[in-house]
Amino acid sequence: MTAAEIEQEIERTRERLGETVDELAAKADMKARARAKAAEMKARAAEVSGRVRQSQIMQSQVMQRRRWPAAVAVGVLVAGSAVIAWRRRKS
Repeated sequence: MTAAEIEQEIERTRERLGETVDELAAKADMKARARAKAAEMKARAAEVSGRVRQSQIMQSQVMQRRRWPAAVAVGVLVAGSAVIAWRRRKS
């Protein structure tokens, strides 16, 4: 190996060592890890909340669609009963 190759190898080793030290420091920083986990859980909770809210909106819309025919049927029955009662009184 030439001197230049040895220097390049040393530089690569230093870079890998620096990356390893940074990774170890990040693992040892419990506050930062706790903050990151809290942010992750907050994002997950917001996502679930959004899905639940969307589901509630969809269920509400379905219920409104289902109520409309029932309301019409009740209206027809009330109107029909009123007509029958009116005719009986007239007779």
